[in-house]
Amino acid sequence: MENYTKEDYINKKVNLHIHTIYSDGEANPVNIVKQAKENGYKKIAICDHNTIEAHKIIKDEILIPAVEFDVWCGYVFMHLLAYNIDINNKELLSFCAKSKKETELDIVRIFAKRDIKKLIKAIHNAGGIAVLAHPACCWAVNLERFVKKLISYGLDGLEVYYPYKRHRGIIKFHKAVTVEKIADKYNLIKTGGTDLHKAILD
Repeated sequence: MENYTKEDYINKKVNLHIHTIYSDGEANPVNIVKQAKENGYKKIAICDHNTIEAHKIIKDEILIPAVEFDVWCGYVFMHLLAYNIDINNKELLSFCAKSKKETELDIVRIFAKRDIKKLIKAIHNAGGIAVLAHPACCWAVNLERFVKKLISYGLDGLEVYYPYKRHRGIIKFHKAVTVEKIADKYNLIKTGGTDLHKAILD
């Protein structure tokens, strides 16, 4: 996957974190793609929680096939973004939600029993890359040590360009600048997005 620049995210030309009606978002995937084209975006990624259903509805050159998985790594509950995946890969599909509740309800999703090592391996086997979502919100006491652990499991990148608005700003345990420094130090892919849940692309 292309490593887009900070300016691409700031200038709203790339948004790699969008949710739709197929998880806990309000957007119709067809409408989101249409909006992205009308607004001059280079790339967007629909990454619904634990499901690739939106990607069965629409395929487009502007759209990166993606998914956001709920997973535990030790005592840390985290979200793992998978980009450029083969949505028909059976190994990866085995990690996807079996019910709608597993895509939208926090109280259900927090009990996810996915194995982080096997999940990252499945993402790679599906041709994708694994990226830690909104890292500044990770419960890890030492973020760098936690990221190093994930790298040993095959982590490819960090979501560096993320706004940390609303509840994500309140539960932020680390500084965004720290995330970028860690990404640079370990030569990780840097992604970004607004974590859109509304119907209108921002």
